[in-house]
Amino acid sequence: MSDLELPLPLARTDGRWLRTAMPWVLAAAVAIVLPHVVPGGFGLSLLCRMGIAIIFALSFNMLLGQGGMLDFGHAVFLGLGGYLAMHAMRQTGWPVPLPLVPLIGGVGGLLTALAVGWVATRRAGTAFAMISLGVAELVVATVHLFPSFSGGEEGISGDRSNGPALLGHDFGPQIEAYYLIAAFAWVCALLMYAYTATPLGRLANAVRDNPERVGFLGYDPAQIRRVVFALSGLFAGVAGGLAALNDEIVTAAGLSPDVSGQVLLMTFIGGIGTFWGPIAGAVLITFLSIALSTVTDAWQLYSGLLFIAMVVWAPGGISGVLLAHVPLGRRLGSLVPSYAAVAPGLLLAIAGTVGLSELAFRLQAVRNGATPRPVLGFAADPGSVWPWLLTAALPVAGAVLLARTWPGARDAWRHASTPPSTPPGAQAGT
Repeated sequence: MSDLELPLPLARTDGRWLRTAMPWVLAAAVAIVLPHVVPGGFGLSLLCRMGIAIIFALSFNMLLGQGGMLDFGHAVFLGLGGYLAMHAMRQTGWPVPLPLVPLIGGVGGLLTALAVGWVATRRAGTAFAMISLGVAELVVATVHLFPSFSGGEEGISGDRSNGPALLGHDFGPQIEAYYLIAAFAWVCALLMYAYTATPLGRLANAVRDNPERVGFLGYDPAQIRRVVFALSGLFAGVAGGLAALNDEIVTAAGLSPDVSGQVLLMTFIGGIGTFWGPIAGAVLITFLSIALSTVTDAWQLYSGLLFIAMVVWAPGGISGVLLAHVPLGRRLGSLVPSYAAVAPGLLLAIAGTVGLSELAFRLQAVRNGATPRPVLGFAADPGSVWPWLLTAALPVAGAVLLARTWPGARDAWRHASTPPSTPPGAQAGT
């Protein structure tokens, strides 16, 4: 056999390896190029927060999507990891280079998860969720009792450029901090993806689906949940350490239930059924919470409405919607006219909802003595009845259009998603 000839099983293995590695190579290339595509310091800061959110959302999906554990206190690991990383940065003459400081946050998240998981993972389902919520409230209250550790209401701050330089870089400039965050996001995502193919990852899926059967096989479901819980806390702590480096300040707000709710939004909107779903959700929610907050005060309302819409009409999240269309292949083109017919009514309904929300927020601002800012260059007097009437007409018109076009889109989807039947006599040998 020549050097160019490979046995068929090895060739198939190499091809499978190439298909698996290609998305990670592309992701690394995109991460390297993005700072040169997104201009300005604001765009660079937004990318840094997206990288941190990706690690945090993937660590949460280790519990929810892969282990079936709904954690209402996941921000505890993020916040405590950030505190430990910040205290490490503040130490005079700290010998560890700055790129290793997030690992200290990971150790803090791991130790916290081991302590919390020893109690929480004894139960599953609703009991686990309630225990995690109670532990989160307990940790937040406890942190406030130790201002020397938490810094009180003001938090603690530090300078990431004070540490020893690594290869001539002190990571003071934002671009250097971005590449550090991007590298951690890539490595952590790769490790969490590799975890899904390990026996532990498979056992976590089995415990999620049928813990009784796992117990019959000789494994302890509580012990499996405990190990997965600890690993999830480890990666969440790394995200907290990176957040401390990026913001150069850590406050008790990082442990609040609001942060746990935000990662829940990321994961559900992106989709818990796939590995990359939480990544999409983290990017979208981070964009809404940062970029959209610069133009409107109602961005939290829109995030909540998006969450409700996804849970009601697309429970599989963004990834579920996309994966539902992939198997259609050439039949996907038959859906374009139906989707185009639905688009005007949907856009009118969205525009009307946004308009009414903005009018309500502006009216509240006027009553509080503030000057409401225009949104996308549009300013209206919330005290006049005409803006309300004209804006309210938009969702009504959108609802009428949707009532007429939605049945056709639904029938087109059913027709396209139904596999074509094999005609009589088409089987081989007939």
